[in-house]
Amino acid sequence: MKTIIAAVLLVFFAGFSPAADFESYEFIDRLLSLSVPGAPEIFEDAVIFTAPSAFRRVGVAFAYENFSKIYWFRQLMLPQEGLDAPIPPGKKVPDPFKDSGILFYAHQVPAGISELEYRLIINGLWTVDTANPQIRRDGVTGLAYSVVSLPLRSPAPGPLEGPPGSLSFSFRGPPGETVTVAGSFNGWDPFMYELAEGPAGVYTFNLFLPPGTYQYAFFHRGERFPDPYNSRRIYAKDGRAVSEIELR
Repeated sequence: MKTIIAAVLLVFFAGFSPAADFESYEFIDRLLSLSVPGAPEIFEDAVIFTAPSAFRRVGVAFAYENFSKIYWFRQLMLPQEGLDAPIPPGKKVPDPFKDSGILFYAHQVPAGISELEYRLIINGLWTVDTANPQIRRDGVTGLAYSVVSLPLRSPAPGPLEGPPGSLSFSFRGPPGETVTVAGSFNGWDPFMYELAEGPAGVYTFNLFLPPGTYQYAFFHRGERFPDPYNSRRIYAKDGRAVSEIELR
């Protein structure tokens, strides 16, 4: 079921701000844990905004862009359960998806910003985020806007940060599980290279390779994920994203 849900969710990610890993297991799991819209939630180097799907249209704009660009929320759709039974002749085929009641948008926060100041536009009207108690008013313009305070972030590890001539793979997930990596360097065998866990929930593996350009992905719980710490991606023949890196 999670495979189906993930596929449905990823349809709605097109057009989002890049770099934060919106195709990762953790991000999908975070979205699936949302039961009601609420205050913004911080996810790694991104912020997830939510609103009730009863609104016709919701967008968000940010002070660091002078509120000049609006990012529109998407509807979070989930698959209906219990649709495996045959449909009797003459009966209408039920909609395979249902409205979760949530509109959402995930925005990657640029480096160097400690506070994200924003305003919402709901059904054509500018407003503050009533679900967020942090509200500030500009002393010059009198404009009120909402604020998300961001924690200090340590630099994300990169695949080229290991010893020279190697790729250093890193993956975050639930503790005590099996995570592997495969790519063009091993014929895409998902069982050959297993990442080691330590500390809990952090999986790493270092692989020495000759210079060249490689494509790769992680395998976890039967799903394939691109590298969250590598923004360079291409699409494989099956249409799914994989990571690409050049080792010199």
